[in-house]
Amino acid sequence: MHPAKSVIFFTTASGAGYGVLILFILMDIAGLIPGGWDVTLISLGVALGLITAGLLSSTAHLGHPERAWRAMSQWRTSWLSREGLFALITFLPVLIYGAGRLVYPDMTTPWQPVVAALSVALALITVYCTAMIYASLRPIPAWSNGWTPVCYLTLSLSSGAVLLNALSFFLGFASVFLILFSIVLLLAGLIAKVMYWQSIALASPRSTAESATGLGGMGTVKLFEAPHQGDNYLMTEMGFKIARKHAARLKRLAILWGFVFPIIAIFLTRYSEGAITIGLLAISVLTAAVGLIAERYLFFAEAKHSVTLFYGESAA
Repeated sequence: MHPAKSVIFFTTASGAGYGVLILFILMDIAGLIPGGWDVTLISLGVALGLITAGLLSSTAHLGHPERAWRAMSQWRTSWLSREGLFALITFLPVLIYGAGRLVYPDMTTPWQPVVAALSVALALITVYCTAMIYASLRPIPAWSNGWTPVCYLTLSLSSGAVLLNALSFFLGFASVFLILFSIVLLLAGLIAKVMYWQSIALASPRSTAESATGLGGMGTVKLFEAPHQGDNYLMTEMGFKIARKHAARLKRLAILWGFVFPIIAIFLTRYSEGAITIGLLAISVLTAAVGLIAERYLFFAEAKHSVTLFYGESAA
């Protein structure tokens, strides 16, 4: 599949934003976040800013962005509609939670934990819906995979943890717990991604040229002549190919930059101070961002649509 820049930015930015939001609220419920308007506004501002930027960028992939609101009308059958609806609905309890935290920073009112828990639940559902946009597409076996939602959820939380850990040092709530928890989430994300790559590498083809054409009983089916001389929409969007050597390089980049380097940088902040800590935090955030973009690019580039069976592919 063609890796659209707008969709890559949408899934990485909004995923990280939801990760920051979920972890911040959970830590707040556990009493690990101090009060203060700066902590509330900056942390939630970063989370909601990334979410909003990601959602807005996703409309750039539409033929008519001004009609994006109509997509939400199909929520009964479409995961895309559900994702859009839950994304908008989530803003309401989060804003109420944020406003309540400014007035009652110690979570002293009985309704605050309820609103906080609702915000976390809706954020998780939204990320799950985003993953299911792809996992529900059976013509694309690499996406129609049980590891797809697992990867989206773990990578959302791990990227959010990296950002929240960096924010914690500047906002005064850094802790050994958050450092270790960030490392654990990064390891979980790495394991989920490796398992995803292994599952698609070992999976048997769901369809072949023989089964797609119904001519398998006559022997091996091969393309005699291309349907047309130039590229069309199907081949541009769904027949995108990435060289095996480039895919291997991107996997190494995703593993090293997206997981290994951030883990090392975050771990070293436990034993550093001053400018060195700031540098390590910057490295953790920047390398995680580069690695996540490489991972998401590969997620789209490696996916093969079964329609390519009619354009020369032997299996999908």
